[in-house]
Order: sequence, then C-alpha cells, then structure tokens
Amino acid sequence: MEKTSTTVGVKSYSEKKGTLKWNAWLSKASLPLVLLAMWVVMFFLNPNFLSVDNLSNLGRQTAIIGIVAIAQTLVIITKGIDLSVGATLGISSVISAQLLVSGTSVWVTILAIILVGLMIGVLNGMLVYDAKITPFIATLGTMTIVRGATLLTSDGRIISGLPSEVTKIAELSILGIPSLLFILLIIAVLGALMIRYTVFGRNLFSIGSSEESARLSGVNVRITTYGAYGIAGVLSAIAGFLLTTRLASGIPTAGEGYELDAIASAVIGGASLFGAQGSIIGTVIGSFIMSTLRNAGNLLGIQPFWLQIAIGVLLLAVVFFDQLQKRRS
Repeated sequence: MEKTSTTVGVKSYSEKKGTLKWNAWLSKASLPLVLLAMWVVMFFLNPNFLSVDNLSNLGRQTAIIGIVAIAQTLVIITKGIDLSVGATLGISSVISAQLLVSGTSVWVTILAIILVGLMIGVLNGMLVYDAKITPFIATLGTMTIVRGATLLTSDGRIISGLPSEVTKIAELSILGIPSLLFILLIIAVLGALMIRYTVFGRNLFSIGSSEESARLSGVNVRITTYGAYGIAGVLSAIAGFLLTTRLASGIPTAGEGYELDAIASAVIGGASLFGAQGSIIGTVIGSFIMSTLRNAGNLLGIQPFWLQIAIGVLLLAVVFFDQLQKRRS
C-alpha cells in the first residue's frame, strides 16, 4: 500500500509540475498570440493591413511610442510613474528642430537633447527621492513646467524647414526593417539585458519590491532612483528626435497623451503598478498592440474618440486583473 501511495504522490507531483510549466509558457506566449490574432483578424477585415507600406508605417508608429514605453517601464518597476515622458518628447522635438534648422550637426543635436532629457529625468528623481514628493504629483508638475517651456521656446509655432538629410533618417530601412523600428529593437535588447543581468537592473526590482529592504541590503536608492528617471528622460528625448525626423518638423504639442499610451503599453506588457514587475520585451509587444489598435481604427474608418474609449477600457481591465492577481498572491 505504501508503494502505491508513493507512486500516486509522485505522479500527482509530476502532473502538477507539468501544469505549472504549461501555465508559465502560456503566460509568456499570451501577448504574442493576442497580437497575432489581432493581425489575422485585421487581414480578413482589410487585406491592406498586411501590405508592406502599412506594416512599415505601423513599425514607425510603434517605434516612437515603444521607446517612450520602455522609459516608462523602468520607472514603473521601481513602483514609480513618470507623467513627464510625453512633455520631454515634445520639448526635445522642438529643440531638435530649432538646432537642425540653424545648421547644427545631427550628432551635436542628439547630444543636446540627450542632456535636456537627462536633466528633466534627474530633476524628477530629486523630487521623488530627496523632496519625498509622490511620483505622480512630482512628474505631473514637471510635465506642466516642461509643456510651458516648450511653448515659450517655440512661441507656440511649428518649427519646419529641416535639412532633407535629416528627414531621410525616418525613411531609411535596415535589412528591410524601418530604421526607427530598428532603433527600437536595439534599445529593447539593451534594456532587456540591463534589467536582467546588471546590478542596476536588479536594484530597480529591489526598490520596487521594498525601498527600505533595498536600502538595508546595501542598495544605493538615491542613485538608482536618479538612474531610472534619468534614463527615462534620455529615452523620451531620443523618441522626440526620431519623431522630428519622421514629421520633418518640431511640433510644440508633440507627445501629448503619450504618457498614457506608454503606461498602457507597459502594463499590457506585464509591468505592475505595484512595482517590482516588468518586461522590456513585453512592453514592446504591448506597444505593438496599442499601435495596431490605432492603425486598425484608421483603416476601418473608426472615429478616434471610440478608439480612445477602447484603449481606456483596455487599460482599466488590465490594471483590474493585475490587482486581482496581487490580492490572490
């Protein structure tokens, strides 16, 4: 009888282990499967969806929001939020256009907007860590200040007349992949390696899990917080430059609403607003899902107001299930 009982116990354990592996695989594969299903449905509704031109356009759209979403993900992992990413993108777009129109070289322009993004990001880090202001309020204030500075810098006017060699950056393809999407993939790979294999990446998760525990474990919470918001600012600035090359102009209102799309992409991709959870690759897929929704709406002639409502409902649903999962665990 003991032998039979042991055999049953081993079998039960093996079955349970197999079920856990299957659930883990299904959890990882669910996002790509959802995206694939969306593309298949769109192909049947409008075959032009899978045309080379539309897919290239989709890739360029995703590249901008994807980079901003990666920036948002790094902050969310620390249990923070950055509402200034869209404003940072906007001011970077305007400054990039102004510098390029004045004859400044591309590389000097990129360096300048990286410094702008870094300063905004570090300011956010100081407000959150040193001033002890809630991330939502701190970055909301920064967003408002930067938006005002953008309008002052540009006088509220669109900056046009960029050199043709600059605007060609967005039109290029590398190995058949739009250059902007290629840049997103490079940033995504570097970001994924950073949060998984570096001390800084592990520290982000430690702070998101428990800031006090991280401090007692020897983590430099100040530097890590500055780093998270600083990198977010830099990535948002780079996205602003890329948007300028795509639109061939600097638009003062560029990036409005991007902070919400970035949060939605990160949360859909597996990031938790409770902190200590997030995936760069998941965020990229989440960005594709968001861009596909907007692209599909345009192809099907759906009013953008309905799309905005659908995206809001989707975000609420994902956050609700995230909270439900946290309560169960």
